[in-house]
Amino acid sequence: MKSTFLQFNSIITTCIICCLLASCANIIPPSGGPKDSLPPVLMASFPKDSTVNFTGKKITLTFDEFVEAKEIQQNLVVNPLPKNQPLVDYKLQNVFITLKDSLEPNTTYNINFGNAIRDVNEGNIAKNKTYVFSTGKTIDNNSIKGKVILAKDGKVDSTLIVVLHPNLSDTAVLKLKPRYLAKVDGQGKFVFNNLPSQRFNLYVLPNDYSKKYDDSTKLFGFLNEPVTANDTTKPSIVYAYREAEPTEPKQTQRQEEGGKTKSEDKRLKLTVNLINNRFDILDSSLQITFNRKIIIKNTDSILLLDTNYKQLKNYTLNLDTLSKTITIKNKFDLATNYILMIGKNAVADTTGITLTKTDTLKFTSFKEADYGNIKLRINTTTTNAVLQIVKDGKLQMSIPANSKEIKRKIFKPGEYDLQVLIDENNNGVWDAGNYKLKKQPEKVLPIKSKLMVKANWDNEMDVSW
Repeated sequence: MKSTFLQFNSIITTCIICCLLASCANIIPPSGGPKDSLPPVLMASFPKDSTVNFTGKKITLTFDEFVEAKEIQQNLVVNPLPKNQPLVDYKLQNVFITLKDSLEPNTTYNINFGNAIRDVNEGNIAKNKTYVFSTGKTIDNNSIKGKVILAKDGKVDSTLIVVLHPNLSDTAVLKLKPRYLAKVDGQGKFVFNNLPSQRFNLYVLPNDYSKKYDDSTKLFGFLNEPVTANDTTKPSIVYAYREAEPTEPKQTQRQEEGGKTKSEDKRLKLTVNLINNRFDILDSSLQITFNRKIIIKNTDSILLLDTNYKQLKNYTLNLDTLSKTITIKNKFDLATNYILMIGKNAVADTTGITLTKTDTLKFTSFKEADYGNIKLRINTTTTNAVLQIVKDGKLQMSIPANSKEIKRKIFKPGEYDLQVLIDENNNGVWDAGNYKLKKQPEKVLPIKSKLMVKANWDNEMDVSW
């Protein structure tokens, strides 16, 4: 009887062990749950946010999860602008701010972290998290807001900043550091909060080191009159412009590691603005571009010919100011064959090197079916309006919009942007502003609809702005 009991007990024990082993062999890890998509939440701050009679130097912000503060230099904005940026550090759930400047009396300070604070795991950003305090008895709550638009094309540039000067002299933006600064967002909007009730001159500038208008090639904008910060201030629209276009930087000779100049191909080479040996007659000219600066030694060796090798009449040759491109202007006909001949000794670079051989290029101009026709029905009446047709950021055509319908034949196929220039002086081109004369730039209104031109097609469109 005892033996039977022991056997039964052994069987039960073996079953239990087997079950335990089986369960151990099929461990299922806990699921990770949904991905964290929430930004860090500020749980506490010391001293408290909106503290008055502030006298300290250190501030601690505590969030609901582990955080980091990245790219402080690009993101942090302290108003009024300090001489020295605060030191920002982080550890676990805390962000620490150490103020370096002496604080001004009876002044409200606004610290905006932009996109700097984010959680450690997923990088979710606590956008534009701010901390406000005052060294006086009250917090200033006045604001100035508005929008910055590029006058030349009606677009937005989110790299710009807006600055405020309490010094209302016209020269303040040329010589002095601004008092307050706000960044322009992706919609062109800006806002200043926690301002004193005061009058300011408002300007738009690039976010560079000087934060002054010290270069006429900078994007710049201004309001003609000071703006007062209060709770009823209407949003301002500022039109930014360049008074002068920047010059292209000079090309420098490439060098290899160790400072040695990379060896260059000594042959003189050329390219011509042909597309598969076809010429677009809407191009302003036939262009021959060389890989180095050249001089024309013999204009009679650069010939534009018909298919019988007979020289055409009335075309002109010009060398551009960079001495690298020869422009041939001619009245090119549709669907016509041409020959361009460039003699071996027609040109030479500055060291006297010429072409290795005479180049003879046969090409054909585009035919009418390669182009489209456009008909634009103008549904808006605006004084001094000029319709501008733009492709890849470059102005292709300007047409006075003083009629109800605009027709053009032989138009290059493609997708075009449309915009309307309010041409105040009726000269047909956009004119920049002039701060010295307090002259605002002419304005361009973008049109949302795009002009789609198909080849061998009558392309019609209604245009409104």
